[in-house]
Amino acid sequence: MNKGSGSARPAWLGWRQRSKVGQEADGVRDGSHPRVTTWTSWVVDPAERFYYVWLQLMVLPVVYNWVVIILRTCFPSIALGYLAVWLTLDAASDLMYAADMMVALRSGYLEQGVLVRDVARLKRRYLGSKRFLRDLASLLPTDLFYLVFGVQAATVRINRLLRTPRLNEALDRTETRTSYPNTFRIAKLMVYIFVLIHWNACLYFALSDHIGFGSDGWVYPNASLPAFASTRRQYLYCFWFSAQIFTTVGDTPLPRQEEAFLFMIADLLIAVLVFASIVGNVGNVITSLRDRDHVFFPNHELVKAYLRSHHISKELRQRIDNWYQHLHINKKIMRENEILQQLPLHLRTEIAVSVHLPTLSKVTIFQSCEKSLLEELVLKLTPQVFSPGEYVCRKGDVGHEMYIIKEGKLAVVADDGVAHFAVLGQGNFFGEISILNIKGNKSGNRRTANIRSVGYSDLFSLSKEDLTDVLSEYPAAKRHLEEKGRQILTKMGMLDDGGGATEAGDGAQQVETKIGALESVLEALQTKLARLMAEAESSNRKMEARVALLEWELEARTGRQHGGERRGDREEPAKEREEAQGQEAEEGDGAESSRDHVMDGE
Repeated sequence: MNKGSGSARPAWLGWRQRSKVGQEADGVRDGSHPRVTTWTSWVVDPAERFYYVWLQLMVLPVVYNWVVIILRTCFPSIALGYLAVWLTLDAASDLMYAADMMVALRSGYLEQGVLVRDVARLKRRYLGSKRFLRDLASLLPTDLFYLVFGVQAATVRINRLLRTPRLNEALDRTETRTSYPNTFRIAKLMVYIFVLIHWNACLYFALSDHIGFGSDGWVYPNASLPAFASTRRQYLYCFWFSAQIFTTVGDTPLPRQEEAFLFMIADLLIAVLVFASIVGNVGNVITSLRDRDHVFFPNHELVKAYLRSHHISKELRQRIDNWYQHLHINKKIMRENEILQQLPLHLRTEIAVSVHLPTLSKVTIFQSCEKSLLEELVLKLTPQVFSPGEYVCRKGDVGHEMYIIKEGKLAVVADDGVAHFAVLGQGNFFGEISILNIKGNKSGNRRTANIRSVGYSDLFSLSKEDLTDVLSEYPAAKRHLEEKGRQILTKMGMLDDGGGATEAGDGAQQVETKIGALESVLEALQTKLARLMAEAESSNRKMEARVALLEWELEARTGRQHGGERRGDREEPAKEREEAQGQEAEEGDGAESSRDHVMDGE
């Protein structure tokens, strides 16, 4: 199948292609030909959809065993009446358990962030884990005990409940992937409560059978009576009785037997835990919803309290209430940056690009800009909502941001607010010139028109500070944007012609100033170089004199062995010493004179 085709591909084909790519990345290649995925090299990636779908399928056999085992054990009529169905479903459940062990055997895991696909390592890891022992125990053929206890004794399959961790994993995966996690939590809690009431109903029926049906008012009524003989009536009555206990209604008969008292005590304790669990989970859901609203929308209650304490006029309070109402009804999100703050920067950038880049690309001055610049700018866009009749900007105001219309209509009105010159709609923008600070702009970066919102308008704003911060890393883009801004101002007749000449003159003057500064620095460096050369020459002469003196002293010490030659040796070195000292003094005077000359030159 062609990869570029738009037709849907089977899931298994995509899995095989991904598996093949993963094998090539791990170095699994046979010569120059890619290795085709076979059963011996098949590995499941826990992050892929196949693993998620398999977990959802494993929910069925686990829940089946949790519900049916106790039902068949406590209601013999149900176990014997549908025996063929139960045996078939038992076999299907066991087959899925066996298949699940094969999937677990080939499930990869991350090691240093890389998925391990070595089949041998995966086998060793799974076979040496406690999970394998639990899975193996859950699949032991305990059905053979039917031969001893009878086919109605479904309790022999109680080991199948050891696969419950697979159910918990499936529910956790679903909760993280669903778009409605709070609703899913409530539904999961209700399922747990249903299973608990179901087990309690079955145990109540079995206890009633042990005590004797109809022996007192607490146990199940006499099953021989036609009204209570049907299996459906038996189960529904027991389920209703258990629901009364767990909901702490209290309208239950008083037990008479000790076994009944113990059963009621245990049920009441469990009922307290169930009630607390329900209240806690529902409270958490409500708190989560409230926190979500506070993150998505501004806190209206705090604003109301502030307005009341400062005695704000009723008209202004009504406008604010209408603004909040518009946000909630239309689900307008005002805190995008706070909501996405927990995500890594690259993910926030991808989200912002997918949401806002088409809108930003419509702005004339940003067209043909490099994509990396636009990706940084989209992170700076701030959503704003304006109410009907509210001014976005007024003529003469200093422009600190530009606006892009996402939704709604804006009117360009006269100073009196009555005459309309134009109407701006979705995709239009204004104020882009004011944030570029172009020299020669006759308006001086001030607004040239009054713009008012006709209805509720959704706008994106980009501040001058954010644009300047981003353009500081893109000097070429900055020059390009300024040039396009000058072209727009020229077409509008808003660019001062002298501005360009003045700017050119200022540029030439700056260049001359820089040249003069460089010349001064060069002269200072030359002076320092002359000084250093004079000092080096003086030091060299001093070193030669000292070496000559050391040579004389060495010769004097070695000449003491010859007494007759010692006098002559002393007179001649004395003269040489005097000459050396005189020469050293002259060199010192010359160095000082050269240093004074250099200082005078400076």
